[in-house]
Amino acid sequence: MSQNLEILAQQLLDAATRAGADAADAIAVKGTSLSIDVRAGRLEQAERSEGLDLGLRVFVGQRQANVSVSDARSETITTMAERAVAMAREAPDDSFIGLAAQDQLAQERSFDVLELADPTEEPEPASLQSDALTAETAAMSVAGVSQVQSATAGYSRSSVHLAATNGFSGGYQRTSRATYCTAIAGTGDAMERDYDGDSRIFQEDLRASSEIGEVAGRRAVERLGARKPATGAYPVLFDERVAASLIGHLLIAANGSSVARGSSWLRDKRGDQVLPTNLSLIEDPHRPRVSASRPFDGEGLPTQPRKIVENGVLIGWTLDLANARKLGMESTANAARSVSSPPTPTTWNVTLNSGKKTREALLKDMGTGLLVTSLIGSTINPNTGDYSRGAAGFWVENGELTYAVNECTIAGNLNNMLRSLVPANDARTHLSRVVPSLLVEGLTLAGN
Repeated sequence: MSQNLEILAQQLLDAATRAGADAADAIAVKGTSLSIDVRAGRLEQAERSEGLDLGLRVFVGQRQANVSVSDARSETITTMAERAVAMAREAPDDSFIGLAAQDQLAQERSFDVLELADPTEEPEPASLQSDALTAETAAMSVAGVSQVQSATAGYSRSSVHLAATNGFSGGYQRTSRATYCTAIAGTGDAMERDYDGDSRIFQEDLRASSEIGEVAGRRAVERLGARKPATGAYPVLFDERVAASLIGHLLIAANGSSVARGSSWLRDKRGDQVLPTNLSLIEDPHRPRVSASRPFDGEGLPTQPRKIVENGVLIGWTLDLANARKLGMESTANAARSVSSPPTPTTWNVTLNSGKKTREALLKDMGTGLLVTSLIGSTINPNTGDYSRGAAGFWVENGELTYAVNECTIAGNLNNMLRSLVPANDARTHLSRVVPSLLVEGLTLAGN
């Protein structure tokens, strides 16, 4: 399969050159996905898809255009390249675009050590259905669960090949295996729901379906009797399930495209303290069996571990080639490429170092406040860092969970919130964002 994609990518480049492009890069993606949903003990929906997608970016001088198709016939590829070149000739000049120099390209293009694809055969639909039914049965066995909204098991496999006229050519495969369950407790206006799930590259790493269903059911039951909390300023503990969203806001603000546009609340803070001095945020795209790992980025540059924040200090931006040139810097090999758009900067695997205390110990430290287990909606001012989100979770009194909370809003400013983080030690290390539960002091709660 990878050889076919390599040939297709080269055909795209050849067609672009014949059409008059000065340079080009191409991406070819072929994938298969299978999803099984069950409800009330029966198959509700089964979906399978197979597809091929081709993307071509061409350069005419300092102008570029991107086109994509799902048809690999030679006449389609020729037409695609001609249209791309015609579009590029009408595009505005951009002095920052362009392919990587040859000495920037990844030399080692093997991905085997990263274990991005499970070599076992695609699971049979009956096997996926069995996993989904097992999760549903386990959820329904929890006292207080009235129904299971959904139980799903899925599998996907994709192959990607990237090539460019600067001489780069490389590809790899990915697989994914997942099981999810959403349970509902109570009836009528008193219904509450919650979920659990797991997604892994290797089937053998996936948590048991029975455990996923049981946890989903227990979480739903724990939410019964939810009510609004008191309005005021309180400490808030972001559960590990949602804590990565806080670090996500930092990563968005440190993205080179936002910084280059001047629309980031971190734009003037490189070299400044943005987290407590005992915290560092490290990116490592070479972690085996982790979904965001990759041997090279979307522009053919070799990926490598880097420090985003060290001892609380912001080290630098997340950059692709174009945004690095805009900022007078070097790419951090963080370009992501799709078939339908040019590269943009994104992060791979990131880890925030854990603290020494358990989540339960942080609950006792906070005394009275809110444990957030789910977040709803988002109002984040990208220029100022002002933060406001709907939240649900549990009210904490004297360090103990007392009742479930819903329909409240938490607000603050990310500049202050992130510098006051206190981490727990409960991060799940198999995730692409390894972030523990995080305690934040003095957020504003809007409830009753």
